[in-house]
Amino acid sequence: MSIESVAYSQMYRRMNAPEEERPFSMATARRILLFAQAHRRRISAFLLLSVVAAVLGVATPVLAGKVVNGIVNGSAPRTVVILALAIAGLAIVDAGLGLVIRWLSARIGEGLILDLRTAVFDHVQKMPVAFFTRTRTGALVSRLNSDVIGAQRAFSDTLSGVITNLVTLLLTLAVMLSISWQITLLALVLLPVFVIPARRAGNRLAEMQREAAQLNAAMSTQMTERFSAPGATLVKLFGRPQQESAEFAVRATRVRDIGVRTAMLQTTFVTSLTLVSALALALVYGLGGWYALAGSLDAGSVVALSLLLTRLYTPLTALASARLEIMSALVSFERVFEVLDLKPLIEDAPGAVAVPDGPVSVELDGVHFGYPSADKVSLASLEDVATLDTRGGVEVLHDVSLRAEPGQLIALVGSSGAGKSTIAQLVSRLYDVDSGAVRLNGTDVRELTTESIQRAVGLVTQDGHLFHDTIRANLLLARPEATEDELWDALHRARLGDLVDSLTDGLDTVVGERGYRLSGGERQRLTIARLLLKQPRVVILDEATASLDSTSEAAVQEALTEALTGRTALVIAHRLSTIRAADQILVLEDGRIIERGTHADLLNADGRYAELYRTQFADDPMTPAIA
Repeated sequence: MSIESVAYSQMYRRMNAPEEERPFSMATARRILLFAQAHRRRISAFLLLSVVAAVLGVATPVLAGKVVNGIVNGSAPRTVVILALAIAGLAIVDAGLGLVIRWLSARIGEGLILDLRTAVFDHVQKMPVAFFTRTRTGALVSRLNSDVIGAQRAFSDTLSGVITNLVTLLLTLAVMLSISWQITLLALVLLPVFVIPARRAGNRLAEMQREAAQLNAAMSTQMTERFSAPGATLVKLFGRPQQESAEFAVRATRVRDIGVRTAMLQTTFVTSLTLVSALALALVYGLGGWYALAGSLDAGSVVALSLLLTRLYTPLTALASARLEIMSALVSFERVFEVLDLKPLIEDAPGAVAVPDGPVSVELDGVHFGYPSADKVSLASLEDVATLDTRGGVEVLHDVSLRAEPGQLIALVGSSGAGKSTIAQLVSRLYDVDSGAVRLNGTDVRELTTESIQRAVGLVTQDGHLFHDTIRANLLLARPEATEDELWDALHRARLGDLVDSLTDGLDTVVGERGYRLSGGERQRLTIARLLLKQPRVVILDEATASLDSTSEAAVQEALTEALTGRTALVIAHRLSTIRAADQILVLEDGRIIERGTHADLLNADGRYAELYRTQFADDPMTPAIA
C-alpha cells in the first residue's frame, strides 16, 4: 500500500468516526466475543494467515536488497536467479494468501451481517405496536444497514488490521534497525509530519461530511414524504411546488458546495503527503547513498530500506488511528445491541398452550389498561429526541367486562377515544392488560401462544394496510397455502372478484404503496377478502366498512354476514344502523361501559345510545345491513 493510499484511508476513517468518543466498554466487548463464537474457527484462520502475509510482506524487500547486492558484487548468475525465483515464489504465495484471506474476510463479515440483521429483524417483529407508532422508520432501518455494516468491519477490517499492522511494524522496525539504525530513526522523525495533518484534515472533512449527511437526510425525508401519493396530492392541493423546489434546491446547493470543498481539501492533503513521502524516500536514498559510498552500507541495503519505508509508515499510521476504528466499531455494536436489549412487552409464557380447536368465546373480566410510556417501548435515538417521555400509563379502560359466545355478534359503540379500538387490540393481544384478564375459551390470553391467537383472531381496521406487492401476495399473508380457487372465492365473497378479473394482470396486479392504486373502497374490500381467506374463529371489525359507499357497504356487509356465521364477532361501528341486529350492544364512554343491551332495549332506555342513534339517523339514514 502506498503512502497516498494510507492517507486516503486515514481521512476516510476520520470522516466516518463517531461524533462523540465513548469510553471502552468491556461489557460490549464481551457481548461481541459471544456473538463471534459462531465464526471463531474462521476468525482464527483469518488472523493466522494475516500474520503470515505480514511476514511475507517484510521478506520481499530484504530479498530485493540481496538481489541488488548480488548484482553489484558480481555474484554467480545462479544466485541472482534463485533470489529472483524466491521473490516470485513469495509473490505467488502472497497472492494466494490474499485470495484466501479475502474469502475468509467475506465469509466472516457477511456471516456476521446475516446474524446481526436476522437477530434485529426477528427481535423488532416481537416489539409492541406502541414501538412502531413512536419510532422513526428510517432510524430503525439504519440500524439494520449502516450500524450492522459498521459492526461487521470490526472483524473483517479492524481486528485483522490491528494484528497485521502490529506484526508488520515490529518486523519492519527490526529489519530496518538491523540494516541502519541511523536512517531508521531519521525516517521516524518525519512521521508526525505525516500523521498530524492526516488527523486535522480528517477532522475537518468529518465536519463537512456530517453536515452533508444531515442535508442528504433532510432531502431524503422531503423526497420520501413528497413523492408518496398523499404527500404529492397535499403539495398540489396547496399550490406549493415552487416553494418545495426552492427548499430542496437550497439543500442540494449546499451539498454541492461541500462536495467541491471536500474534493479540494482531499486533493491538497494527499498532494502534500505525496511530497512528504518523496522527501522521505529522498532522505533514504541520499543518506543511504552517502553511507554506501563511504563503505558503511551496501547498495542492496539502501534499496531494502527504501522498500521497507512504506511498510513502516503504513502500519504506524494505521495503528495511530486504531483506537478510532475500535471506537467506531463499538459504537455500531452498541447501537445494534441497544435495539436487541429492548424487551418485548408481549412474550409467550413458559408452558403456553394453543387456543383449543372449535368455536371460541371471548371474555374481558374487570379489565384495566393504560398504554405504556415511551421509556418502556422505545429508544430516544430512534425517536430523534434527547430523552424519552416517561409519562404514560394513564388508564384508558376502567373495569371493563364483557362476554361474547360463539356465534354472537357484540357491537361496541361510543365517542372517539372511548376505548373501542383498545378493546380490539387487547383481544388480539397486541397489548396486555394492566389488571383483570382477557380470555379466549376461558383461558387467559397470556397463557396462550401468540401464534395460535393470531390464527384464531382476525382483525380488520378502518385503514387496512396493503403492502406494495401484488393482490395475490397481499391475500396470501392470511393463508400462504391457499389455492387459486380459494383466492378467487374470497375476492368474490368480498364483492371484488369482478374488478380483479377485469384487470390485465389479475391477481398479479401490483396495488402500489399502501394500496394507493386502488380506491378507498377497493382497498377495504381487499382487506376484507384477506379476512375471509383467513377464516378466523373470532372476527373483529374496527370500523371496517367506514370507507365504503352505500352500495359497496351493502355488498360487503352481505359477505361479512356469511363470514360471521358461527363465529364470535366484535364489531366497532360508527354507523349505528349497521349493528341494530347485534346480540348485544355495548356503549363506551371514557373507557367505561355505561350501557349494554339490544338495540331495542337501549332505545327504550333513552340513554346515551338513543342520543347517538337519533343524532346519526337524522343526518345519515342508513338501512340496516346486518340482519
